[in-house]
Amino acid sequence: MNSGLHINFHFPCKSSHHKMSSRNFAVVLFLFFALSITSTFHAKISRVGKPCKELVFYFHDIIYNGKNAKNSTSAIVGAPVWGNKTILSGQNHFGDLVIFDDPITLDNNLHSTPVGRAQGFYLYDKKDIFTAWLGFSFVFNSTQHKGSLNFAGDDPLMNKTRDISVVGGTGDFFMARGVATLMTDAFEGEVYFRLRVDIKLYECWI
Repeated sequence: MNSGLHINFHFPCKSSHHKMSSRNFAVVLFLFFALSITSTFHAKISRVGKPCKELVFYFHDIIYNGKNAKNSTSAIVGAPVWGNKTILSGQNHFGDLVIFDDPITLDNNLHSTPVGRAQGFYLYDKKDIFTAWLGFSFVFNSTQHKGSLNFAGDDPLMNKTRDISVVGGTGDFFMARGVATLMTDAFEGEVYFRLRVDIKLYECWI
């Protein structure tokens, strides 16, 4: 006898279950990446707040003047038409390009045992202001440090301190990043100068 009562049973189909599983997986994956990005962001902020390594070096530049070939560690390789290659030109040395291979020491004594060489160039790039642009490497050869650090940046020489970028490195300083603060520690005319370099690294992989 038909009582008119109909009972329908509905079972979740496999496709609906699959859709819900996919949706849940997508949500979990999104949360995982969000947490990863947040953690990475905070890690970078903490590195910026406190250097992972701090170093201090001095490098000594003795420019060739036509008479000191035995002791000179740098030479003018490019000069404007009004200058020459044995004396820095007038007009704030504008147009002079100097290549150097200077000793690096741990103190400000020129005769101290070098721990490496500062190798690169500087060029005077403005007529009206005494300033230069630097590109060079510290190449270490001591038992304390192995490898190199690379630097680049503007050097406004009339400022007491100047910051340039640490743009990379090798060996003990593999992929290092940071800031180097330069200070003219001494100079003798236009033949010799000594720079103090305070290095603060904010990315240290080794």
